[in-house]
Formats: sequence, structure tokens, C-alpha cells
Amino acid sequence: MKKIVLFLSVALLSFGIEAQVKAPQPSPISKIEQVIGLTDVSVEYSRPSMKGRTIFGDLVPFDKLWRTGANKNTQITFSDDVKVGGKELKKGTYAIFTKPGKENWDVIFYKDTNNWGTPQKWEDAKVAANVKVKANTLPMNVETFTIMFSDFTMESAVLNFIWANTEAAVTIQTSAKEATLASIEKAMAGPSDGDHYQAATFYKEIGETAKAKEHIDKAISLSKQPAFWYYRQQSLIYAKSGDKDGAIKAAKMSLELAGKAGNADYVKMNKDSLAEWGAK
Repeated sequence: MKKIVLFLSVALLSFGIEAQVKAPQPSPISKIEQVIGLTDVSVEYSRPSMKGRTIFGDLVPFDKLWRTGANKNTQITFSDDVKVGGKELKKGTYAIFTKPGKENWDVIFYKDTNNWGTPQKWEDAKVAANVKVKANTLPMNVETFTIMFSDFTMESAVLNFIWANTEAAVTIQTSAKEATLASIEKAMAGPSDGDHYQAATFYKEIGETAKAKEHIDKAISLSKQPAFWYYRQQSLIYAKSGDKDGAIKAAKMSLELAGKAGNADYVKMNKDSLAEWGAK
């Protein structure tokens, strides 16, 4: 009977006929989205069930490469660089392959995700990280294969693989602490030169020249290498406030920097302004 069903399915596909019947899948697809620290992590996988079968050592042979689920291989995506089992892993999407053993599992993060099941040709160069973890025996059977996150800290979590009476887990470490400290330091330091530049431009446009002048001066003092457009705004603000000498000085600086940068538009604008203001 199974051979007949398979033959009919292949025949329908060959003639481009799409099946009309929709039915529940034996290994339904699942997607988990989780934030670890400040990093977005998602896992997509298919979930087979035991259905009275012996899983590890039989349906899933020991020490053989497994897709870590059913159907298409399991995939995991990280929005930032992380560490898995203490090993560096760049942000991006990876296929998760495993080699379940009696005592240990190899959990492999593989760069090529375009596989249905396991790759036809395995390439060691595509292994981004390979982590060996302990296989733990559970006091009960879990009917359906489950991937989940647990044991959260401020910047880490554990990725668990659970099926039948077996569990294996990999720790995922993020750089949330460093990112948060950098964010705090930036906030405590006050507005950046870019913030002051934007404020200066805004105040100039609404006619509050004194505030515009205050902010453009602050932007230039905070910037390690003030750009020619900073000095251009400073010259216009100074001119608007009646400080012609300050405007000329700023325009000359903008002209020099724009020339070095090869920006012809700013060169012309500064030359025109300098001529207008009677610069020598």
C-alpha cells in the first residue's frame, strides 16, 4: 500500500498536479523566537514523535549525523555574535546538526543551511562551531522532540534538545554586559557631536540663532575631526547672528576641508559665501 501511495505522489508531481487535500503533518514545524541578553535568537525545526519507537541508538543511530529533527534540517539565527559552548560564532543563520552518542553529543553549527536533511557532501570548512556536550538521562519519556531555551541569566541561556528519555544542552553566551556598559557610558557622557549638530541646524531653521550657535560650537568641540559640513553650518549660523568675522573664519575652514575631500559643491558654496561677506 505504501508503495502505491508513493507512486501516486510521484506521478502527481511529475504532471505538475498539486495536491488539494490538507492534513496535519506527522512532524509539525515549530519556530521559537527568544531574546538572550540583547540578542535575538530564533530556531526553526520539525518535531517528530516517538510513536512507540526506540529513538536513540535505533531510529537515530548513535554517533551518526542527524538533522536534529525531521524533514528539513533545523536552523538557528543570531542577530549578534555569540559564543556557543565557549566557542565564537558570528551572527547569522546556521544549520544545527548533531551526532548523538550514548554519553555525549556533538552539536554542530553548519554554515550551509540549504539542505533537506543532512548534506549530500559534508564539508569541514563549513563547520562554524562544533561543541561536545553531555547526554543526560531523564526520569521520564518526552513523546515529541523538543528544542527549548532555559536557565537564563543577564547575558546567557541554555539551548536544550529533548526527546525520549534523553536531554543534551548547549550554553549560548552573548555580549549583553559589554553592550549595556557601552550604552550607559555613552548616555552618561551626554549628547554626541552629531546630536548637537542636528540641534544647531534645527534652531537655525526656526530662527533661534543664539541656541544654534551654542550647539554648533559644542558639536565642533566634541568632534575629533570636525567635517566640512560642520564648519559650513557654523559659518551660516555666525553670519545670521551678525558675527561676520566668525563666519568668514568658519567658511575658510569648511572650504579647505571640502577641497581636501573633493566635494565641489561645498567648495563653491563656501567661495560664494566668502565673496558675499567680503572676505580677503
